[in-house]
Amino acid sequence: MLFSSWQFILVFLPISFFGYFWLNRLRLVTAGKAWLVAASLFFYAYWDVAYLPLILGSILFNYAVGTGLAQGHRSRDGDSDDGHRRRRHQLNRKVVLGTGIAANLILLGYYKYTDFLIGNVNAVLDTAYPLPHIVLPLAISFFTFTQIVYLVDSYRGETAEYDLLNYTLFVTFFPHLIAGPIVQHSQIMPQFASRWTLSARRTNIAKGLFVFSLGLFKKLVIADSFAVWADAGFDGGRALDFFEAWGATLSYTFQLYFDFSGYCDMAIGASLLFNIWLPINFNSPYKALDIQDFWRRWHITLSSFLRDYLYIPLGGNRNGEIRTYLNIFITFLLGGLWHGATWMFVIWGALHGIALAIHRLWKRFGRPLPSAAAWLITFCFVCVTWVFFRARTMDDALRVLRGMFDVGSAFGREAATLPTADLAWGGTLSDLLLKVLPASLVGQAPVYLAILIAFVIISRRNVLELAEGRIGVGRMAIAAVLFAIAMYFALAATSTVFLYFNF
Repeated sequence: MLFSSWQFILVFLPISFFGYFWLNRLRLVTAGKAWLVAASLFFYAYWDVAYLPLILGSILFNYAVGTGLAQGHRSRDGDSDDGHRRRRHQLNRKVVLGTGIAANLILLGYYKYTDFLIGNVNAVLDTAYPLPHIVLPLAISFFTFTQIVYLVDSYRGETAEYDLLNYTLFVTFFPHLIAGPIVQHSQIMPQFASRWTLSARRTNIAKGLFVFSLGLFKKLVIADSFAVWADAGFDGGRALDFFEAWGATLSYTFQLYFDFSGYCDMAIGASLLFNIWLPINFNSPYKALDIQDFWRRWHITLSSFLRDYLYIPLGGNRNGEIRTYLNIFITFLLGGLWHGATWMFVIWGALHGIALAIHRLWKRFGRPLPSAAAWLITFCFVCVTWVFFRARTMDDALRVLRGMFDVGSAFGREAATLPTADLAWGGTLSDLLLKVLPASLVGQAPVYLAILIAFVIISRRNVLELAEGRIGVGRMAIAAVLFAIAMYFALAATSTVFLYFNF
């Protein structure tokens, strides 16, 4: 079930909301939590009920392991026996933690990387093992990472003793279940435990509806409009000139941002209806002045996960400069692979790892760039690397990149060589523009007009900044108009999907 579907907005969300607070009003708090768990599992199973046992089995396994680790930590603290017994106890806990993490990664690897692994074995060894074409279960990357965090924190003694219902609610709470943000128990469970969240709050309802409406508009009106141009450039198969290639790349750059940040806005908005604040996942990433700043703003919860549970355990910056650069590279290489089982994602992750290492080295010289130059370099690098993130094959990536760097093609095309559809948008206006602008740019004028508008939008305050303070009548009226426009697009669309559902 999509956040942007009428089934979710007009049926599922209202029923979930009123049912939860009605039970809380009757002081049936446990029943209210069970209601949310049932609603969240229905939300997940709506995609394919066959995978419901998978997530339930994952929850039961990780709850059992996490509970054992947490209890073992308390037992260790209270153990006054000899050091040998304490060391053996610690070793046993490490084995349990390693087994739990390995089981999660094996499950994820089976569904996500089996075809990738067999395909590469076939390519390297010239074999012909058949590909099983395993369907990737919805949200498996996100609920796997969420539970790995829980296991590690249980090992460290940082988790409270939750019962199975509360743990299941933490994992399955539908606003974050499908595509994040990746949450930690300490961010969610104390909020559900607070008596303050048991009653509907008008301020949170207003803020939640405001944020949800703007996120819905970002997804359906902005992101899905850019998707048409991005798909035409990346999937068309033909050579692209300078303006076509940059038009396709910038379209995807904005499609991905407005799609995923729009989803996260909707997740935060829907969660706020239940008085639960989810962590911020996007903070105007295209305003970043360097690549490190970009990753502090883009997919913040994933960046935090990679830092805390991969980069730091690898040694972080504690073992010298060379090892630090290697740790950065490995972290982003694996971060790229997490996004998908293709070499395109690996290349994308590797490029970001190299860029972060270069940025760290540059900072040592103490020669900061002017803000405008720093922003331009950072934004252009991110755009170029999105080509690998979006392209299905290396041939597609190179085809787009050739066009982006073929400056000569910007002025080398005649109007007669352009498809009629590229010029039909403007009628006689196209004829006037052809007298002063390159023919290829005139053909791409609607794309670049939309790109210009997108630049204006990202230069302003983001949705969560706009939602600060009390939501008055004026802002609610604007949100209502944007909601109505987005719903029109939703009902008119033949198909829509959030990009990060693929990851």
